Amino acid sequence: MKKILFAAILSAFSCAAALAAGDWASFGRYAEANKAVSKPPLAVLMGDSITDAWPKKTPGDFFAKNNIVGRGISGQVTSQMLARFRRDVLDLKPKYVAILAGTNDIAQNQGYIAVENIFGNIVSMVEIAKANGVIPIVCSVLPANKYPWRQEIKPAPLVKKLNEMLKAYCGKNAVKYVDYYTPMADDKDGLPKKYANDGIHPTPEGYAVMEKILLPALK
Repeated sequence: MKKILFAAILSAFSCAAALAAGDWASFGRYAEANKAVSKPPLAVLMGDSITDAWPKKTPGDFFAKNNIVGRGISGQVTSQMLARFRRDVLDLKPKYVAILAGTNDIAQNQGYIAVENIFGNIVSMVEIAKANGVIPIVCSVLPANKYPWRQEIKPAPLVKKLNEMLKAYCGKNAVKYVDYYTPMADDKDGLPKKYANDGIHPTPEGYAVMEKILLPALK
């Protein structure tokens, strides 16, 4: 529980620091890292803390070995990702962008937002990618039946609704859809302990499952 609370506090502190610096979307987080990208990556992974922690928690070298770049920022909602999409995705000229986003919107990290508007932000990122020659991949939101930092919210039905909307959109618009939800969800529509100790942020075993699902979509 202490680790969960610390992660939540750290996420809140990071967001507060960015806001205090007048950088709501955290453009500065990857500014130097983006300059250091010497060749176009196969894919950029756009997301929040789940993507942010991915390279730190995986024992293998999934990112470097497959020429993948992570651009996740802990605590972010889809509006913030949409704002920094040009700097952190398009400027790197990847072949693919895999978008894993929406759970922090449901958690109301930046206040209430309707599922339809979360969906709209993700669709906007997809459309921007397509308009600039980047192949978009939409990833399902991971299962969640509670948020340690927002225990009053019941996310499971909202996660399901958002995923259904995203899957239907991808089917109608020939966009790749990566389904993490189905193979990872437990009987309570959450993530089991083996995949996420706090029910939200994947363990190395959870990331291993995600890597096996994502990689075929990139090749």
